[in-house]
Amino acid sequence: MPLTREQITKRAAKELKDGYIVNLGIGMPTMVANYIPAGMDVWLQSENGLLGIGPFPTDAEVDADLINAGKQTVTARKGAAYFSSSDSFAMIRGGHIDMCILGAMQVSEQGDIANWMVPGKLVKGMGGAMDLVAGVKRVVVTMEHNAKDGSAKLVKKCSLPLTGKNCVDMVISEVGVFEFDKAKGRFVLTEVAPGMTVDEVKAKTEAAFDVAASVKTVAV
Repeated sequence: MPLTREQITKRAAKELKDGYIVNLGIGMPTMVANYIPAGMDVWLQSENGLLGIGPFPTDAEVDADLINAGKQTVTARKGAAYFSSSDSFAMIRGGHIDMCILGAMQVSEQGDIANWMVPGKLVKGMGGAMDLVAGVKRVVVTMEHNAKDGSAKLVKKCSLPLTGKNCVDMVISEVGVFEFDKAKGRFVLTEVAPGMTVDEVKAKTEAAFDVAASVKTVAV
């Protein structure tokens, strides 16, 4: 059966490594903060100037002045640092962030991403995603596999304005895990959701992709 949003973000959290500095995008990716493996030292960074984001606060812990880039209230772990937005983007553009986990509206089979323009809605701009996909060492996307109208989001070519080209390393959706093979220039399906078949995944996907010799089941 398809993975839930919680299961998608739990799977994404398994990509974290001890000592990583990680930026979490708005939406589903923020949930990854609650699933960092026990004993792992991961530093979460926010574009608005915070390194050391903790789990989401309880009602008693809420501080209206302590927010992430998506304007959600957060907590700060011991040792956290506050700084200007310009310093934050210097970290990103300087290649000092190990991984970012982002949402997406479309990802192409070449690893392009479109995640900032909502069709028919007023938007303020691209935000920090353009810098993240260009400056961060590894880009992981967590997203629903299909749009509300049933159309594919892992597509042959993005029809929405791009955030970045050839930059996505992994896509995790409710149907499984796709890893980008840079040598071949295409995604490889490496894990499927429990009870789903490769043919079912193909039926939901517009993009062409390879299938790993041994496809695993996502551990949930």
